[in-house]
Amino acid sequence: MAVDLRLDLLVAGSCRHLERMVRRGGAWRSIRFPSLVGVIRHPTQGVVLFDAGYSPRFFAETKSFPYSLYRRMTPVDCGPTDTAAHQLRNLGIAPGDVSRVVLSHFHADHLGGLHDFPNARFSASRAALDPAWRNRSAFRHVRRAFLPGHLPADFETRVDWVEDSRQCAVPGLSREFATGFDLLGDRSLVGLDVSGHVRGQLGLFAERTQGPPTFLVADACWTRRAFTHGELPHPLTRLVTEVPGLYRERIGALARLAAERPEVLLVPSHCEPSVALARGQLGSP
Repeated sequence: MAVDLRLDLLVAGSCRHLERMVRRGGAWRSIRFPSLVGVIRHPTQGVVLFDAGYSPRFFAETKSFPYSLYRRMTPVDCGPTDTAAHQLRNLGIAPGDVSRVVLSHFHADHLGGLHDFPNARFSASRAALDPAWRNRSAFRHVRRAFLPGHLPADFETRVDWVEDSRQCAVPGLSREFATGFDLLGDRSLVGLDVSGHVRGQLGLFAERTQGPPTFLVADACWTRRAFTHGELPHPLTRLVTEVPGLYRERIGALARLAAERPEVLLVPSHCEPSVALARGQLGSP
């Protein structure tokens, strides 16, 4: 039986991009995309984060060419008070008390704050990280939206690959999400495969929160309207989508889940309306 959790949602920085890129028919205007961080308080295993958001470290990592290309393509806004670490202190949580960070994938907007949590272990999928990443060129990293300096030097000794954890059934979810990874050993947090945007991307499902069951879907889609209205992104986004066909399939799976279990909160990481809706239903500050 899964235990009860406290789930809060933070926004740790944001970037700007064209609305038309994430929603066909959208305007050719720059809009804000928040970087979501989930904060889970577990009764025995402490504080667990889902992703780490941006931090000012991003600007140091993208100061020089070719990493500066990343900064130009997606302008970022993140000051010292916007970081997950700063906001956790406002919740009465010291960054050193974070026991684990579940990484949806290895794009910079999900990794930026990792250095702020020195005592945390990491949960991630092997499939999401290039095993030869230390030997890849800077241009290849930029193409994959990866800033290697965001990973702590001891990352490999602190990561627990989800493929090595126990799998568990997730009753009541649609068939595409019927099985996941039992991340804490008590089925309270289940890692679900939402690959498509990238291989090995993880979503996080919590059945028992202080509010409704919640599924943090990372970048399985960029807007809520993708699964409520079938609004797919502009075809140009295929350039930054590893498996375009699977990406579309995942959006279809989310649409079926939303229809079959409308009480489940589905929260994409970069959709302001979704974050606001979820915060209201969770009573999150």
